[in-house]
This record gives sequence, structure tokens and C-alpha cells, in this order.
Amino acid sequence: MMLLLHCLLSALALLLVSRIVPGFEVRGFGPALIASLVIGLLNATVGLLLKIVTFPISILTLGIFLLVINGLMILLASGIVPGFHVRGFIPAFWGAVVLALLGMVIRAIVKQS
Repeated sequence: MMLLLHCLLSALALLLVSRIVPGFEVRGFGPALIASLVIGLLNATVGLLLKIVTFPISILTLGIFLLVINGLMILLASGIVPGFHVRGFIPAFWGAVVLALLGMVIRAIVKQS
């Protein structure tokens, strides 16, 4: 039940990011839900590998480089999911920043439930 709630809130977060960040486009709740699942899977596989390999850079940048990796995962997901499009790395990076902030709020909501 909590996983379903987390997926739904993540899809809503993607829709919100598409309203805030120029160049970050989501065409409805369906593509947002699929994109949130794909981003989660990419972060759990490819993103995890990249985070392990670039750990020293992440330490030197105090974790800001992790946003670069998350932006790359968002950019990769936009190439996979129809109805979800990010126009370049800069919107993907700012989308990752906003999603990270919204993710903290989502985790707080899910934890309180």
C-alpha cells in the first residue's frame, strides 16, 4: 500500500515539476506514472552503479554531483517514456533539484501515514 502511495505521489511530483521547470514536459498522469516508475528503476540500477563509481567526486562536491547523476537518469527516462520529454541537460538538472525537494516532502507524507 505504501509503495502504491509513493508511486502516485511521485507521479504528481513529476506533474508539478513540469509546471515549474521550463523544458520539462509531461503529457498527463499516465505518462507521469510510467516515468516515475522508469526513473525509479533507472536510479536503482544504472544510477546506483554511477553513484558508486563517482563516489569520490560526490564527496568532493558535498553531494551536489548526485543531482547531476539524477538529471542524467531523468534525461535517459525521457528518451524511453512516450509523453515525457526533457529538452536537454539543464532542464533535467533543475528537474532533479525540484524532484529532490519534493521527494523529501513525499517521504515525510508517506512516513506520517
